[in-house]
Amino acid sequence: MLLTDRWCDWEASYAIAVANSFTDYTVKTIALDHAPKQSMGGVKAYVDVSIGEYQNFDALAMVILPGGLSWEEHEYGEIADFIRKVQNTDIPVAAICGATTFLCKHGLLDHVKHTGDSLELFQNQTGYNGQLNYMSAQVVVDGGFITANETAAVEFAYEIFKLLQVDSDEEMAQWLDNFRHGAVR
Repeated sequence: MLLTDRWCDWEASYAIAVANSFTDYTVKTIALDHAPKQSMGGVKAYVDVSIGEYQNFDALAMVILPGGLSWEEHEYGEIADFIRKVQNTDIPVAAICGATTFLCKHGLLDHVKHTGDSLELFQNQTGYNGQLNYMSAQVVVDGGFITANETAAVEFAYEIFKLLQVDSDEEMAQWLDNFRHGAVR
């Protein structure tokens, strides 16, 4: 999970909790530097590795980018370069909320179907040329990217689960149904 300051702690919580606790995957944190990153909810997360020192792409199953307030405030060119490197090695990238805005302003979504918080927000980003591929949807999966809008944490996790094959199709569908509609009806 790639962290920035003021990352949205709830947006990737379902995905990382299940992947880290009920599979053979191990969630690690990565950031521009090793300084702990504080979430919007005040949670301080330690960083396992910095982008500059990361080399083990063979051990990487996916990069998850939770949203956050700093995505629109900073250019994060080094993060964009890292995501391009990840994409060039066919490793999926999952982004939600503000992280989709970051991807769009770096042209990373121009050639894949995608979503985010709004087309208007994307069109206000210098460097975005993917208007024809924007879809008004909770979550979109295409071309190695999972993108989701700010209200789609459950659907975002579900698409991550499917891609990582964390459980049987039936169990994952039951999880989605429970978290969308409640376990008690």
